[in-house]
Amino acid sequence: MTSSSISAKTDAVYNTLQRRMIFIMLLVSILPMLVLLMAMYYHFTRVYQDKIEEQIAYRANAHAEAMEQFLKERSLILGAMADIYSLQEMTGEDTLAKIFDIINRRGGGFADIGIVDESGQILSYIGNYELKGLNLIKQSWFAKALRHGEYVSDVFMGYRQIPHFVVAIRRHENGKNRILMATVDPDMFGRFVRSAQVGKTGDAYIINSENIFQTRPRFDGEILSESDLYPTLFGGRTTVIERKNRHGNTLLYAGTQLKDHDWILVVSQNPAEEMGGALGIRNLWFGIAFSVFIGIIFITIFAIRISVHRLKVSDVKMNELNARLVQADKLGALGKMAAGVAHEINNPLAVILQMTGWMRDLLEEEEFKGSANFEEYRASLRKIERHVERSRKIVHDLLGYTRKMEPRPEDVDLNKILNQTISLLKNYALSNNIEIQTEISSDLPIISSDSAQLQQIFLNLISNAIDAVGKNGMVQVAASCSDDYIHIQVKDNGPYIPEDQQGNVFDPFFTVKESGRGSGLGLWVIYDTVRKIGGAVNVESHVGQYTAFTVNIPIIIPEKK
Repeated sequence: MTSSSISAKTDAVYNTLQRRMIFIMLLVSILPMLVLLMAMYYHFTRVYQDKIEEQIAYRANAHAEAMEQFLKERSLILGAMADIYSLQEMTGEDTLAKIFDIINRRGGGFADIGIVDESGQILSYIGNYELKGLNLIKQSWFAKALRHGEYVSDVFMGYRQIPHFVVAIRRHENGKNRILMATVDPDMFGRFVRSAQVGKTGDAYIINSENIFQTRPRFDGEILSESDLYPTLFGGRTTVIERKNRHGNTLLYAGTQLKDHDWILVVSQNPAEEMGGALGIRNLWFGIAFSVFIGIIFITIFAIRISVHRLKVSDVKMNELNARLVQADKLGALGKMAAGVAHEINNPLAVILQMTGWMRDLLEEEEFKGSANFEEYRASLRKIERHVERSRKIVHDLLGYTRKMEPRPEDVDLNKILNQTISLLKNYALSNNIEIQTEISSDLPIISSDSAQLQQIFLNLISNAIDAVGKNGMVQVAASCSDDYIHIQVKDNGPYIPEDQQGNVFDPFFTVKESGRGSGLGLWVIYDTVRKIGGAVNVESHVGQYTAFTVNIPIIIPEKK
């Protein structure tokens, strides 16, 4: 399995975890609020709906009582006139005109008045139409008036060919029945009914037992046309129903019976209009709730993403730390193995050195001094001894990595060590097209320190700088001195070390290199070694400019021997 596929699989695991956490948190936080909001909304709507129904029922009932009173007053007025004047007197048009004038001055609201005999013949008439002499025997209201003695008709067209209704009073005199009839002013009565309307959507009208409009509705219908409502929808008392009209709008209808259950006063209203203020409050609630929900969603997603990201970073760091610990174990094992190898190498080196000493003693004998190759033999022995000493030094340094070794003070020429170290790394730098520039002061003093440890410090710093540049760059090595310290600076133009990481570069196992390319111990070893010899090391990095490590080595003058 490739590293990319492993990374994709790991990302999928964290994405799944993130989605599940977001879902659970949103479910736990939003669901109770949503249930509470729905319950509050239902309760609020129900209470306000009940209030509207109560108001429309009250309005319908109050106007129904007023109209019942109006109709009764019309009947009482006609009855009083019939009681005051004899039928014979009212047959005279002068008397009938006087009666009509008195009634209307008292607010009677009649359009015309007339006397009808029991055969249906109009004996006398005062009004705007030529109705005298006409016979009303076929009118349904006439028969009911004769039978009941007092009657209010439904709206009908009649001879006038306009919608109207009459109030009729029967009187018996001298063995004959006469009917005093009066037509209620339809405009005045219509205005009276429409006074129950409220708002832009309110309506008020009357329907009869046959579902016919007795007054003109404000919307959707004409007088004497058929209504969408049925009288059976309303009970004996004021009843409120909710029903859709022909346009699909939901309306509240309050119905109250009139005229001995022959008429029904209907008052309608769109509840949305009545709930205008409440809807504003409801919309405000919904706006606040929506904002809260959106806020919860964003905060939850943001917080969980941060948490999952931190968990992911923590896991990555843990995995890297585990890998570094494994690497450290490997280095420890390698160190133990190197220690064993070093001990094994030391023995033959000691033998070689002993043999060279013996061979040097042999060369001092007379028989060898006269040899033509005597000087060449002596030079070769010196080379062997020098390389053996160098090998022993390397073995000693190798042992220094496998066990703690205290610095061995000796006379150290930093110029020489720096040049040797740069020489060792020059080919490595050139192979990556990296130029090593030097600015080393020629008057650096000889100090007392451990040359091997110093060389290792410089080797690590310069090789780290080359690795940081990668390819096609530059590494600068500078050395100068002050009163108490020698300052060695290794600068490169490689990647910038972020400020928040600069304080950690000397921590064990910390590295800015790609995974698998560094153990994270190099700079820590440098820091620890410099500290042991009494010096200090610091880092400075600037975006797009350079990264520089400066080692400050104390100037300790060697003792005179």
